Amino acid sequence: MNDSIRNKMKNNFARLQGGLFAAVEKADVGSAYNDLQKQGVSMMGWADPFYPDPSIPAHLLDKAVEILKGGFPSHYTMPIGNEELKEEIAKKLARENKMTVDPKRNIIITPGSDSGLLYAMMPFIGEGDEVLVPDPSYPSNFLNAELLGGKSIPVPLKADDHYRIDIGAFEERLTSRTRMVLLTNPNNPTTTVFLREDLEKLAEFICRNDLVCVADQAFESTIFDGREMISIATLPGMEERTVSVFSISKGMGLSGFRVGYLVACDTIMDVLFGGAVNVLGATSTLSQLVAIEAFRHPQFMEEYNQKHDRRRKYAYEVFSRVPGVKINLPESSFMCWLDVSALGDSTEIVSYLIREAKVACNDGKAYGPQGTGCLRLIIGCYWDDQQSFDAMDRMAAALEKLARATDVPGR
Repeated sequence: MNDSIRNKMKNNFARLQGGLFAAVEKADVGSAYNDLQKQGVSMMGWADPFYPDPSIPAHLLDKAVEILKGGFPSHYTMPIGNEELKEEIAKKLARENKMTVDPKRNIIITPGSDSGLLYAMMPFIGEGDEVLVPDPSYPSNFLNAELLGGKSIPVPLKADDHYRIDIGAFEERLTSRTRMVLLTNPNNPTTTVFLREDLEKLAEFICRNDLVCVADQAFESTIFDGREMISIATLPGMEERTVSVFSISKGMGLSGFRVGYLVACDTIMDVLFGGAVNVLGATSTLSQLVAIEAFRHPQFMEEYNQKHDRRRKYAYEVFSRVPGVKINLPESSFMCWLDVSALGDSTEIVSYLIREAKVACNDGKAYGPQGTGCLRLIIGCYWDDQQSFDAMDRMAAALEKLARATDVPGR
C-alpha cells in the first residue's frame, strides 16, 4: 500500500478500506463476502430479497424484454428522472404515504437509495457539522456524515424499551453544531416501526431546533401486524425541512435495477436538481421504464410479504428456543435482530457461524455501539422458504452448541 498517496487524501476517506490490502468483514465491501458463497456458505447478510435466486416477476420481465427490443434504453434519461415514472411515484406517495407532491418539482430519481441517501445529505453537511443518528442504525447513516466532513452522533435506542425513540436522548446530544437528524423508518436493523407519538415528539424537536431531517424509508412496504407507517415529512412543520429517501430494492425486490427516489420541497429540490448531473448522472433508462410498470402493477409484492411473514415467524420460533439468544418478533422487513451477547463476542460468533453452520450474517457492531453483541440475519434470502428455514435451523443448532459450551442456562 502506498502510504504517501493515502496521506494526501482527506482523513475521512483515507481511513476507508475496500479489501485490497486487508480483509474486510462488511458484506458490501471487497470480495471476501462473495468468496464465502463459493464455499457453500448460505449468504444471509445482504438485504437483497431472494438473493441469489432469479425473482423478476413475469410481467416485469416481459416488459423489460419488450423495452430492450425497442432499442431506446441505449439513450440517457434526464438526470432528474423519467417524468412518467415520477408521475406514477406521485400517485403512490398520495396513496400510501399521505404525501401530496408535484412530480415535476418534488421528486428526483436516483441510482438506488444508497447514493440518494448521501446526495440528500450533501447540501446540508460540511466540516464539523453533527448529525444525530438513532443507534443501532444502517451503517451508512454513520459513515455518510463522516465522508462529508461532519460527525455522526449516535443516539441510543434501548433494547429493553423495544428500540423506541427516546426524545430525551436526542435532547442530551444536541449541540450548536447539530444540523440534521438522520432517521431510518422502519429501522434497519432492529425492524422497529416507530410509533406516531414518538415521531411527533421527534418532529417537534427538529422544528424547535431548526434542524433538517433525512428520512430513509427503504423498508416501508413490508410491515406486519397492522402497524401504522408514518412518513415524518407529513407531520406538522416537517414538509419544508425533510428529504425522504425511497427505494424499489426492498419491498419490490428489484435491488439490481438500482432505482431510488428522493422527495422534498421546492427549495431543497431545486438544489438537488441543480447538482444531479454532476453527482448522480442519470439512472438507468431501462430500469426506470421497468419501474413504471412495477408501480402500475404492484400486486406481486403481496406474495413477497407473505413469504417474509412466514419467515419472520419461523425465525422467532426457532431462535426463541436457543439459550442465551434474545429475539423480538420482527415488526417489518425481511430480517431479524438477534441479541447473542450472553454467548460471547458478536464478531467471533459471526465467524463461528460461518464455520459451524455455513451461514454468513452481519455483526451488529457495524450498526452502532448499541449493536455490540447482536447479529443481523437476512431471512428474506433465497426464493424457496425451505432453503431459508434450513439455514436458520443450522444456525440455531450451532448457537445451541455454543450455549452448551459456554454453560449458558437453558430455557
